[in-house]
Amino acid sequence: MKTAQPITLVLGATGKTGRRITQRLEAAGLPVRRGSRDANPPFDWEDRSTWDAVIDGVQSVYISFQPDLAVPGAPETIQAFTELAVKSGVHKLVLLSGRGEVEAQQAERVVQDSGIDWTILRASWFCQNFSEAHFLEPIVQGELALPVGQIAEPFVDAQDIAECAVAALTQPGHTNQLYELTGPRALTFAQAVAEIARATGRNIEFVAVSPDAYRQAMEREQLPPALIDLVLYLFTTVLDGRNTPVADGVQRALGRPWPMAYSGHWDARPATSATTYGALPLRASGAMAVRRKAVAGTGFVD
Repeated sequence: MKTAQPITLVLGATGKTGRRITQRLEAAGLPVRRGSRDANPPFDWEDRSTWDAVIDGVQSVYISFQPDLAVPGAPETIQAFTELAVKSGVHKLVLLSGRGEVEAQQAERVVQDSGIDWTILRASWFCQNFSEAHFLEPIVQGELALPVGQIAEPFVDAQDIAECAVAALTQPGHTNQLYELTGPRALTFAQAVAEIARATGRNIEFVAVSPDAYRQAMEREQLPPALIDLVLYLFTTVLDGRNTPVADGVQRALGRPWPMAYSGHWDARPATSATTYGALPLRASGAMAVRRKAVAGTGFVD
């Protein structure tokens, strides 16, 4: 009799990392259960009654928490889910975390103390924040205004995170490992925008604005106060230079040089190609426009 293959649950299956992980697992012919509000059965971090059905019969779990591990109550929610996972017979947890977030490290310790196999993927800001949701609309409009100055960040590609996650979920050698995942070099936001402009042949400017001005812009969009505070926390407290150094987690996790042979230039990244930006319509809205979809759920790490 053929033994059934173990099921992997991917939480945040429609997000930037979860979508790519799911695609890779399915392409390898491995059973995957998608964890999202739109899946069947559905999963919702805010509705614990949805958890049992999703985790039933699962052997390994990729955990991507929404809106962010930095929000109040996130460690307690991860604690509750981890306890349920252990009780349900899960053997392996892979947690997506964020660099430089004290609250995220609290959630990491919950997973590390679970008593089952774990891997932590502590990621820097995503390249895809410029091309999927967060910063895309203002970039297409020609001007990205953010409350950040000359702080460099080693932006990481979500594809690299997905490869590391799949390796941790399916291959030996990653048990009880913490990988800090970054790109090959650190760029300021102004430098990143300049490289996107060069790669796409478009006129795109970066404008540094004050946190107060950015708060006022989000308030005009009637975003929830808690979300506004979270976004400003990520831009001011976390982006203070603590995460500028490049880490070797991608190479350690995959056992090879930087994947996909990229040089770190934005024109070598499929997610930031001229096609990505050029195919979108331009809509005039001003430099300080803050769209709900650009920050809802933050997802700077997801």
